[in-house]
Amino acid sequence: MAAPITPFPEPSINASEVTIRRLLDEVLMAGARVVSGADQLDREVTSILPLTEAPSLPNRLDAVAVYARVEALADSGILLAALVSRGLGVVLVDGPIPAELLHSGLPAGLVVVELPSRVGFAALSRLFAKLTLDEELQQMRYSMHVQAMLAKLFHRGAGLEILIREVCNLGRNPAMVLDDRGRVLAHVGLNANELDAITDSVRRVLATGGRTARRSTTQSSRVDRVAGANGGAWTSIAHEIKLGKASGGWVIVLAPFAILNVQDLDRHRVLTEQAAAVVGLELLRQRSVEEAEERARDDFIQALLHGAFFSDHELRARAEHHEIDPDSPFGVFVARGLSGQAGGNRATRMLRLARYAAGVATDQAVPADATVIGDLLVVIRPLPAADEPTLSREMAVFAQTMSNALELRCGTAVAVAYGHPAQDATEVSDRYHEAKIALDVANQLGRTCATSYQEMRSFTMLAGISDTESSRQLIEQFVEPLRSGPNLLGTLTSYLAQGGNVTEAARALNVHRNTLLTKLDRISRAIGLDIREPENQFTACLAIRLDTLATGNRQRVGCPA
Repeated sequence: MAAPITPFPEPSINASEVTIRRLLDEVLMAGARVVSGADQLDREVTSILPLTEAPSLPNRLDAVAVYARVEALADSGILLAALVSRGLGVVLVDGPIPAELLHSGLPAGLVVVELPSRVGFAALSRLFAKLTLDEELQQMRYSMHVQAMLAKLFHRGAGLEILIREVCNLGRNPAMVLDDRGRVLAHVGLNANELDAITDSVRRVLATGGRTARRSTTQSSRVDRVAGANGGAWTSIAHEIKLGKASGGWVIVLAPFAILNVQDLDRHRVLTEQAAAVVGLELLRQRSVEEAEERARDDFIQALLHGAFFSDHELRARAEHHEIDPDSPFGVFVARGLSGQAGGNRATRMLRLARYAAGVATDQAVPADATVIGDLLVVIRPLPAADEPTLSREMAVFAQTMSNALELRCGTAVAVAYGHPAQDATEVSDRYHEAKIALDVANQLGRTCATSYQEMRSFTMLAGISDTESSRQLIEQFVEPLRSGPNLLGTLTSYLAQGGNVTEAARALNVHRNTLLTKLDRISRAIGLDIREPENQFTACLAIRLDTLATGNRQRVGCPA
């Protein structure tokens, strides 16, 4: 289990800012005395104004320091109180403060600094500007250095691992890249034990934005206190990777200290900011390469299904490129998906559904490919070398698994059809054609389960003539006269299914043998032919199958129990 996050006081995380403490460290401020507010020396200062100009500012004064001469303070009690109410926290007094002024009291909450001698506002203002510009100049130079180093590696095609290794070298601390789901894409400088603990801690603080975090929403960067494997304190400096408007994850530098000095913290912030931009480009490049590879593989799979190769050499060369063995057996499975659903992203949802269908096998070691052709989901799955009956059984199991999975995913029963096993890649096109025919017949019959071409063989032969005039005449003679009688058509269907055996048919219908003979006589009179004659039985069976195809009768040819 990862070590829990250790709560640290907020001030222990330093920020890249000019503070009162930094001002007091300068030579110009030598001998300055903190009269009050010594516990607030880490307070940020963004500007220094004369006391007379502060009231005219419309905004709050939280990060403003006010410069005042000693003589101006005597009559400024009300003014200072008003400024404190607007957030003023720092007053720099130029010269020794009289004892009576100290005893009369200054507004509570102020940091009051007494300068030992006349410094003057101009000198103090120049000092503050110098500190600010020096900080920005150093950051700019370091930023350009980091950008140049990482950009050079990126343009050489170094890859994500080399980029994050360079981030580690520049920061002299471990570094990692997390994707938008918190998964580690690359890391350097952490052993397996530390990696698991710190990654878990980092994920939690990034997800929750705990109170130990300081975040700049404009720069998408943050500093967090995280815990190591043995409860040790680490500081995480992270910058968000932006891919357009979406988040692509985080670049993180990890310092094994609870407290960082200002310079190190600034340096790590600049490093992660520049690294996030270059790593984002690398992630986009990787995504483009993956999409191009997926398109190329999909083109190959579709060419395989349509037999669109100029030669066997082309087929083998492209199969080798995609690491597909062209001499292995294959199973081809088809189903219809998202019928009747419109929308701009329909093709994307269809492809996602096809890939889901390809991954439902219990044996995940055997990779399957999926594509979409029109409204068909097509899955091509390599099969182990075996005899045809064994391959057929394996295909039947996978087809039923795929049908069940699609039913759960789509919320409705889905027919999955397949042909004979393809002995090698050159037979895939023919087996795809068989699977399509079987699926069309299954849809006509209302089957919503796994269906093989072999099962539908007799129907597939008739599918092409089911809508002809000759077929309609045959149905008119043998089927239509039986619709008006009490279950005559069902009786004839069961009788023919038992091969014309009266005893077996009576047992299947759960009626007496004489009752069945009586019904067969009625059927013979209705169609004008003796149904006990083999030739007439064959013709009647043909008519019933043509009628089944024409009407899509779901009750006569269903899925096996």
